[in-house]
Amino acid sequence: MGRMFGTDGVRGLANAELTAELALKVAAAAAEVLASQVGASARPVAVVGRDPRASGEMLEAAVTAGLTAAGVDVILVGILPTPAVAFLTGAYDAALGVMISASHNPMPDNGIKIFAAGGHKLDDDVENRIEAAIEAGPTRRPTGAGIGRVDVAFDATSRYLAHLAGALDTRLDGLTVVVDCAHGAASTVAPDAYRAAGATVIAINADPDGLNINDGCGSTHLEVLQRAVVEHGADIGLAHDGDADRCLAVDATGAVVDGDAIMTVLAIGMRDSGELVDNTLVATVMSNLGLHIAMRAAGIEVRTTAVGDRYVLEELRAGGFSLGGEQSGHVVLPGHGTTGDGVLTGLRLMGRMAATGQSLAELAGAMTSLPQVLINVRVADKAAVAAAPHVQAAIGAAESELGDTGRVLLRPSGTEQLVRVMVEAADPQTAQRIAETLAEQVASA
Repeated sequence: MGRMFGTDGVRGLANAELTAELALKVAAAAAEVLASQVGASARPVAVVGRDPRASGEMLEAAVTAGLTAAGVDVILVGILPTPAVAFLTGAYDAALGVMISASHNPMPDNGIKIFAAGGHKLDDDVENRIEAAIEAGPTRRPTGAGIGRVDVAFDATSRYLAHLAGALDTRLDGLTVVVDCAHGAASTVAPDAYRAAGATVIAINADPDGLNINDGCGSTHLEVLQRAVVEHGADIGLAHDGDADRCLAVDATGAVVDGDAIMTVLAIGMRDSGELVDNTLVATVMSNLGLHIAMRAAGIEVRTTAVGDRYVLEELRAGGFSLGGEQSGHVVLPGHGTTGDGVLTGLRLMGRMAATGQSLAELAGAMTSLPQVLINVRVADKAAVAAAPHVQAAIGAAESELGDTGRVLLRPSGTEQLVRVMVEAADPQTAQRIAETLAEQVASA
């Protein structure tokens, strides 16, 4: 069996690749591995949530069947963001949590994300054990009173909103925000969370019907938000993805403020308030060189990880650090959550604006992004490309030309036979030229 878990759970085309049968098996295996860690006297519990996409209804039923068949009680929390499910896994003292979502993917896709007790993402070893349990099949089938029961948590949304409110110590009165909910899970909480904090909220794309999630809106289609912010004269725009674990922003002029710029604003703010542990930020190799330059100027160290919020989380936990994230808008604040939380990020970003009286453009101006070009090159063997002598020679030549004014990154895709060629340089023409040259070398490897 090929590896089933990707960088963020099990994902695929719903009812074709990710079937109800597979969802049942994944849930039952996860219960077998994770519920076994609960004390013998306790009845294991699982929290199950989903985003609004239509296939989530089918997969929720299958996941619930798999969990209860394994003797686990299920708490259904309904349509909520991924970070809400992670939070509630801990709040309800559950053995595991399951989020049914394909995040920013198109509606036909779906996925299963699993959290361990406390709402923590799984490491590779646990994922491997779950995959082995899927292949082996169930080892126990309880009957009678041993079969799990299903309950609905009617307080799930209010508990999560209270949790978000506790992460902000500055009122947002006077700020006007346009929030693009991507017709996704943010629709159920983001506008309410921002209003509760005092902001004037204009919600767009907040009417999910099961079919329109991420459709021309949200964090992957910022042009909609950019227009809305300018039209309404808002102070800020915030864009979430389908499961609201990421946040990108737009300033009052309509200019995009990406995850790197958001981390810059938050890191400097947390440095000033004494919240930034060891004056350290954790980011991935895809973060812009401009972030590193801005952090050096601010006296903040940057720890770099592989791409994927799970690797950011691992570094945050290993070092006890308090802020990390990705250029894509996944921002993690371990003091307030175990995973990336787009709504929390939006609250903290607006909180910095309110506390300083500065506009988002002024705050984000602490970082200047270098032009960045990314080219995906399809190859026959992505593992062999990086070792090819002529590719190594081309990388060396590019790095010599750029010096400390830019950088080069070649990264194999985690899911496809692709090599991603990324180049940053002082001007877009140089970045484009060097990226195309490297891409040609990669393609010929």
